[in-house]
Order: sequence, then structure tokens, then C-alpha cells
Amino acid sequence: MIVHVWRRAVEAGIGPVVVATDTDAIADAIEAQGGLAVMTRADHPSGSDRLAEALEIVDPDGNHDVVVNLQGDLPTIDPAIIAAAVTPLADPQVDIATLCAVIHRPEDMDDPNVVKIIGHTVGPNRLRALAFTRARAPWGEGPLLHHIGLYAYRRKALARFVALPQGELERREKLEQLRALEAGMRIDAMIVEDLPLGVDTPADLERARTLLAVRRLN
Repeated sequence: MIVHVWRRAVEAGIGPVVVATDTDAIADAIEAQGGLAVMTRADHPSGSDRLAEALEIVDPDGNHDVVVNLQGDLPTIDPAIIAAAVTPLADPQVDIATLCAVIHRPEDMDDPNVVKIIGHTVGPNRLRALAFTRARAPWGEGPLLHHIGLYAYRRKALARFVALPQGELERREKLEQLRALEAGMRIDAMIVEDLPLGVDTPADLERARTLLAVRRLN
């Protein structure tokens, strides 16, 4: 699965791709494909904390001022939406950018593994995030939006984020992005049509295998 995600990141063409891991088997799988893997500590509380360590290893001189954190459980992600994630950072007021998509499957609306984003419109297909939750929200008529676990950070914002203590809501919902909102950092999200499948359960894994098999046939 990690090799599929790495390939999608390379195809996005937005910069060097590095896999940060604390597992030798993952590093071996990436290096066997000619990719770059960086070994990080095993005690990071979140993926963004691991990202910060990896960034200092591969770019200690600070040549890159934006870094994208793509989770390894999105094997079907479209490379085009990886590139779209950095768009909100053209606005200097935005600290972190991410992605979301409209939820269409009824069973996903109440699924706690499907994280929802609540926000208000600030531009074409762009929201300013007000909250993230595993619950069905917001209430009332209108679409529900599935948060896609991909983040584009300004480098200074990433450094600030990982220096913050875990937030109260972050601990409760087990969603690291709530740490940033609690600290007053701004997160904007692009609304995209392609919803990559996050592999969180055995059923998700079977769906991902089916989708990837169809793509190979096409």
C-alpha cells in the first residue's frame, strides 16, 4: 500500500518525495522501488511530528518553505488533488491547507472513521475550517464534507504546530488538526470531487484492492 501512495505522490510532480517511517519493512519496500525513505523515531504522537523530524533530516538548510504530509493509507489518491492541496497557501493568512470532498454514501455519514470538516466558504471550492469531528456534522440541510487526511504546511507553521501541547479536543477526537485550530492557526481546505479511499478497516482494504485492480485493467 505504501508503494502505491509513494507512486501517486511522485506523479503529482510538486517536489521531492520522501517516505518517513519507523519501520524497516516500509523503508525497504520504498527503497526497492528506487524511492527515498527516512527513518524516524517511533514515539511521535502524530504524523505531523514525524514529518517535522524527517524534514530536518532531508532539508536541514530550509530550502523548502512548504511541505505536504500525505498519509500512507490513501493508495487510490489522484495525484492532481495532491497538487491542489497547496493552493490555499497562496493566501498569506493561511497556515495549513488540506482537502475535503462531499460525502455521498449514506453509511459514511455516521461512520466515525470518516472525519467530517465544518467550515465556511472563502473562495471557489475553498473553505476555512472551523472544526473537525468524527460525528455527523454539521446539523441541518446541506452536504456533509469528508476530510481527506492530507496537509500542506508552511514550514514555520509546522514548526509552531509540533511545539504545541496536545489540545483538549485533539485528545478527545483523536484528530491532530484540532490542535492547530485550538491554537488559533488557520486551516483552509479545497473541495475536490475525487475522494480517495482511506484504508482504516479490513473492508476498506478489500475496496482498495478492487479499485486498484480496475485501474490496472483500464
